[in-house]
Amino acid sequence: MSSSTPPSPTATEEISWVLHPLLELPGVLHAVIATGDGLVEGASDGLGRASAERVAAMTATVHAAARAFTTAFTDVERPALAQTVVESDLGYAIVVPAGENTSLAVFTSPEAQLGNVSYQMQIQVAALARALASPCRQQDAAATRS
Repeated sequence: MSSSTPPSPTATEEISWVLHPLLELPGVLHAVIATGDGLVEGASDGLGRASAERVAAMTATVHAAARAFTTAFTDVERPALAQTVVESDLGYAIVVPAGENTSLAVFTSPEAQLGNVSYQMQIQVAALARALASPCRQQDAAATRS
């Protein structure tokens, strides 16, 4: 590889585009894409690596606890969760499923419009699902021969 070739983006950089529209919403402070086992797949720029890793780990824990909590009330094993919301004096933490073994989490200020944030989270989850389902682009063989 020549020194003029930029390094290819990491998987985290490639998937973080999903977070940008969320971070533009009033009151959204941070966002993380996490695997079901608590690893960071993408994080907002303002969140340090150590914090993003803690958030990803807690996202998996909160999601599992919410599922177990729902099961305790309903006796339904593995209920499908739409979202989990934690409210504190500092703001709201919202976690939504984002496909197989992935979650999207945001943290907002107390003044954030939760309906707008939840709606945009669903839009971004759908965009992420479409992007992950799309095959990688390949150059046209005829174009590379010319």
